[in-house]
Amino acid sequence: MNSRKRPDLGAFIRQQREIAQQSIRDLAKRAGVSNPYLSQIERGLRKPSAEILQQIARALEISAETLYERAGMLDPKESQGNAVIDAVAKDPHLNDEQKQAMLAIYRSFVAEDPVG
Repeated sequence: MNSRKRPDLGAFIRQQREIAQQSIRDLAKRAGVSNPYLSQIERGLRKPSAEILQQIARALEISAETLYERAGMLDPKESQGNAVIDAVAKDPHLNDEQKQAMLAIYRSFVAEDPVG
């Protein structure tokens, strides 16, 4: 019996899409998937591949790791840095190049963390 208190993958994607104020059609187009397929994912009828999750994450401007964790593909302990990654990805004051630079620096610090 799994009693997680967070929304399932499809509901989470729908939530993030609504926060980003995107229609299902817009998100599907940005993610490179069909409207019906995205709708089925949001309703929990389809289980997307890691590649599709990565495309959806990119279109939502969130970390792919967040979606992998929700889909049960990644241990939550392995993705504790998601808050930082998500914050950088969503920051409207940074351009793509700046975001990549900040994430590279962050990942270099985390990789050297002896606690990991």
